[in-house]
Amino acid sequence: MKVRFACPSCEAPQNIADPATPEWHCAACGQARSLTLPDLTTGKPIEHCVACGNNQLYRQKNFPQWLGVAILGVACASFFILQGLYRPRPAWVILIGSALFDGIMYLLVGDVIVCYRCQAKHYGLPRSKSYDPFELAIAEKYRQERLRRELALKK
Repeated sequence: MKVRFACPSCEAPQNIADPATPEWHCAACGQARSLTLPDLTTGKPIEHCVACGNNQLYRQKNFPQWLGVAILGVACASFFILQGLYRPRPAWVILIGSALFDGIMYLLVGDVIVCYRCQAKHYGLPRSKSYDPFELAIAEKYRQERLRRELALKK
């Protein structure tokens, strides 16, 4: 398992390839923190975030969203340009081809488990449908919590 998260003190990006020890030290600011290590030998899904210990996690595809939107944007723009040039056959080939490519990528790309609170990403876990997909209401709760904490620090 690999975990990627931001240091809670300095927000420097942190990568832990194999969290074997429960102690972690930030290379940028030196902050020490204890990690909550899951038992991966059972094959069961993790129940809490390794970085912060939060038990609300969600599943998403391990694929950059910007790339997916860029592919969709190029396919749609190409479709409309070719339709405007009275080339319907290549226009539909591009549009349907991009949809097929998107479907194939969806099946091939694995999942990543993300923590709502600290946005830590847990890679390399076995495929499991036991995690719920992203829920906006839960994410908004943690966003509001983060804003209140930042506001309290400014005072």
